[in-house]
Amino acid sequence: MSFLSSLASAFKGGDGSRVPLARGFASPWAATFDGGSARAPFDYGRAVKNSFVENPVAQRAVRIVSEGVGSAPLADTDSALASLVGTSSAGQSLIETLAMHLLLHGNGFVQIMKDGAGNPVELFALRPERISVVPGEDGWPAAYRYRLADQTLTIPLDDDAGWPNIIHLRSVHPGDDHYGAGSLAAAEQAVAIHNAASEWNRSLLENAARPSGALVFESGDAGGLTTEQFDRLKSELTAAYAGQANAGRPMLLEGGLDWKSMSMSPADMDFATLKAAAARDIALAFGVPPMLLGLPGDNTYSNYREANRALWRLTLLPLASKILGGLQQGLSAWFENAALAIDLDRVPALSEDRERLWSQVSAADFLTNAEKRSLLGLAPAGDVS
Repeated sequence: MSFLSSLASAFKGGDGSRVPLARGFASPWAATFDGGSARAPFDYGRAVKNSFVENPVAQRAVRIVSEGVGSAPLADTDSALASLVGTSSAGQSLIETLAMHLLLHGNGFVQIMKDGAGNPVELFALRPERISVVPGEDGWPAAYRYRLADQTLTIPLDDDAGWPNIIHLRSVHPGDDHYGAGSLAAAEQAVAIHNAASEWNRSLLENAARPSGALVFESGDAGGLTTEQFDRLKSELTAAYAGQANAGRPMLLEGGLDWKSMSMSPADMDFATLKAAAARDIALAFGVPPMLLGLPGDNTYSNYREANRALWRLTLLPLASKILGGLQQGLSAWFENAALAIDLDRVPALSEDRERLWSQVSAADFLTNAEKRSLLGLAPAGDVS
């Protein structure tokens, strides 16, 4: 850190020109709903279990985005910065983990671990649900509180020398000053519907993969079944004919009994449509084209190539730019002139777009070579070693 940077850090915010922010900690997801049937506040841990752990559509969508961002090639930059960002910490890939945290939670927290000289040696992505912002007198973040069970650790925003300790990345939340909004809250209801439909299909399979029928007793003038007869008939029917192991087994009925199969109701037939619609809503929430998740009936994209290109243009590149831009700004005290960005020329899904751009720029005779190199994002010819 230069002398001028240290001086600016020492007097940061000293003129009191910043507007105050809301100081009270309120989770952006712990909201109550007025009117109608009450719905429980959003719980991140429960939502992660129901969606990422148990729902195949949500898990695949999140993995496509996070692994795509994590595997995106970086443009040439300072070798020390590239090594710092690209090195795994505690078995986790920094960029991939941050992409998952931002996608699900809306916030990403990176702890900068330093050596004795104050230089960063490792970057570790903290679990966002364990972090809360500690606001200062003006409401702006002054520290971060990390909670795990009965242990609490307060991490100052800057250390004693003015170096940053935490990099906070956040998605935009229009109603909160300190925390971002993730996509998981928006997808929670669609995930619940999809899980319920899957549970319905599993129960249907366990009951011989057909709707329930009716066992009709034609009593004539003899009256109805006694309580003992009804209980015995119910237990024998459950033990001998219910479940997938007894599917298709012929039924032996006593006198006066008749089995009436019940056809599938319109509501039952709409369940498959409802499940497909919920899966599309999940894909929409996480920014993944439904075609890439194998969902049927999607004719928005002409082929997988177009869908993959749309995924990169609309989801992966904006998320990668947010993460890399935040890391670059947080580490600028040590790497002032270094930049972090995706090398678009090395992304296979964008090769046709880049080829078209190169052809158009190369055919522009009214541009100089220096202007062409600038439009293509290349360094001037004199700077090439």
